[in-house]
Amino acid sequence: MKVQITGITGFVGTNLSKYLQNNNFMVKPLPLRGNWDKEFDKDSDAIIHLAGKAHDTSNTSEPAEYFKINAELTFKVFNAFLNSEVKDFIYFSSVKAVADTVENILFETAIPLPQTPYGKSKLSAEEYILSKKLQVGKRVFIIRPCMIHGPGNKGNLNLLYNVVKKGIPYPLASFDNRRSFLSIDNLNFLIHQILICKSIPSGIYNFSDDAAISTNQIVRMIGEVSGIRTRLWHIPKFLINAVAVMGDTFGIAFNSERVKKLTENYVVSNQKIKEALGVEKLPTSSGDGFSKTIKSFLV
Repeated sequence: MKVQITGITGFVGTNLSKYLQNNNFMVKPLPLRGNWDKEFDKDSDAIIHLAGKAHDTSNTSEPAEYFKINAELTFKVFNAFLNSEVKDFIYFSSVKAVADTVENILFETAIPLPQTPYGKSKLSAEEYILSKKLQVGKRVFIIRPCMIHGPGNKGNLNLLYNVVKKGIPYPLASFDNRRSFLSIDNLNFLIHQILICKSIPSGIYNFSDDAAISTNQIVRMIGEVSGIRTRLWHIPKFLINAVAVMGDTFGIAFNSERVKKLTENYVVSNQKIKEALGVEKLPTSSGDGFSKTIKSFLV
């Protein structure tokens, strides 16, 4: 099976392409610069569209930039798919295309109400894809992953690790949250299954690990895996939020967006994709996935 991937040099693209190649797929990059349509392989079996502009936690990016990359570029790639013999199109959207905050559990049936340019641009791409009629034999998947982690991925998990490594007490322990994550191993497994299981219908699918986990649990796991003593400080929430607002004002890393990512409740259901696959649980547990990621920080 031949698959073309946009954004293949990113974290997800690098891992996914390697995984597919190890499972006897022929993987080709689809660079989206210049006359990219000349690189489009109309004989591919599937297109996986990963390329996009990630959410900027510093909030310095212009809204138009998100729409140009996440929406307009997706329109062009999807149109190329529609006008080809390629059978499957997999678009990586985001749970943020639906909601920036989640009260209970996020299902695919939730009415989208994104608040940021990033989420709105992802939703715009989704709406365009869903507005087009598919030829018989074609399938389209809109994937909404939650926060992805794995060896080699830098971000909030790496930030937490560095805090613990330096012996700095974790100051946000008063926020007892539950949040869904997605290990790169489960992401690879799910995409592989979609490609080989032709009975899976087109549609929108959330991607997340089976169990939600709290940031406090992650901090404790970092300590256990790395052998470092952890200290969790229960500083009053109003003080934390006041410092975060100062971060917004002066442009420092500890800002409201960063605090939100570390402390918010954001539980995502993956039941729909598991039912489509006929599985009760994904191959990598939340604990095993985090342990693998944390161990990569020790190297």
